[in-house]
Amino acid sequence: MSQHITPHEIEELTPRQRIFAIVGASSGNLVEWFDFYIYSFCALYFSAAFFPSGNPTTQLLNTAGIFAAGFLMRPVGGWMFGRIADRYGRKNAMMISVLMMCGGSLMIAVLPTYAQIGTAAPVLLLLARLFQGLSVGGEYGTSATYMSEVAEPGKRGFFASFQYVTLIGGQLLALLVLVILQQLLSDAELRAWGWRIPFVLGACAALVSLYLRRSLTETTNASERKRKEAGSVATLLRDHRKAFITVLGFTAGGSLIFYTFTTYMQKYLVNTAGMDAKTASAVMTGVLVIYMCLQPIFGALSDRIGRKTSMIWFGALAAIATVPIMMALRSVDSPLMAGVLIVCALTIVSLYTSIGGLIKAEMFPVEVRALGVGLSYAVANAIFGGSAEYVALWFKQAGMESNFYWYVSAMCAVAFIVALRMPDPQKSGLLK
Repeated sequence: MSQHITPHEIEELTPRQRIFAIVGASSGNLVEWFDFYIYSFCALYFSAAFFPSGNPTTQLLNTAGIFAAGFLMRPVGGWMFGRIADRYGRKNAMMISVLMMCGGSLMIAVLPTYAQIGTAAPVLLLLARLFQGLSVGGEYGTSATYMSEVAEPGKRGFFASFQYVTLIGGQLLALLVLVILQQLLSDAELRAWGWRIPFVLGACAALVSLYLRRSLTETTNASERKRKEAGSVATLLRDHRKAFITVLGFTAGGSLIFYTFTTYMQKYLVNTAGMDAKTASAVMTGVLVIYMCLQPIFGALSDRIGRKTSMIWFGALAAIATVPIMMALRSVDSPLMAGVLIVCALTIVSLYTSIGGLIKAEMFPVEVRALGVGLSYAVANAIFGGSAEYVALWFKQAGMESNFYWYVSAMCAVAFIVALRMPDPQKSGLLK
């Protein structure tokens, strides 16, 4: 796509140009989530190099880093990049976001270990992780907003669904890279230096995405960005409070059930169902591939039946089906049956995830759209999605594991009520 295409010509873009724009935006999303997940997958091999078990200070730094990056930095990123996108353009925000992720990954790749520089090593790792948390916190709102604005009217659900395609794809790609390295290198080599390779790959991929994003057209014009309301939290909470609370309401249930049946599910199959760890990993890999393929299907479905209808069906089905599916998984003894049950759950979740970013974008005007999407998502995601595993394990430890199923179901019921009561975002005319 040529850089000479101006914002007011967005409606005149050819299908090929729109597809290029979606690819450019989603490529960064893929890289962001690859880099974010590779940290978790490789932690087994590099944790001892930065956090010696005999040093309580570094253990506390490890805990603080995980907390800050996973919870604190996402809302901060959502606010910061939302403001940048609304005041200085979507393209600039997406370029800064992917550049920050590149810097964080490259920093981790070349970091000296604790044995070489002492406590400075975990401090620098914490700093790199904060950069990554800030970056991934800002990526959702800016990429979701851009993809929604550049997509062809009437096909926005289909095109916007590729945000979650690349999010899941990033997780799968990170897992694939680790599996390949495990086949090529010994355990000792992985612990010594092999764990650095995925971070180098992530940094290089981020530069490719940066190149693609440089050629994207901006979807807002100078007059919109210069408004005093642009990127203003005060304006967002004063004039669009109802939309903000509505998004918080359905994102809370959506994020919670998403993390329950993706990141937490592998642990649930091992700890509760008694499945072998490698078998559980294989089941979840297959499930995630299917889940990724479902996103465009349900995105296109929303173009036909409406976003509000998709959200109503998501809330209703999730509230009804969560408890029976979790109960069945608790005693499942067949990996195939476990996979089928999880796919059933994620099929329901796809009604939300395929259009999650788009439906938020359709609820806010252009001057606070990226901020509204990014901040509302980050806050609800941090509180409900990020805590899913902790809450589940807390109930299990207390001997009340089934209460967690009902908690997820209840939050999805809240999403159903919110979806039922909210105005149809496609009829608001806010997203031209």
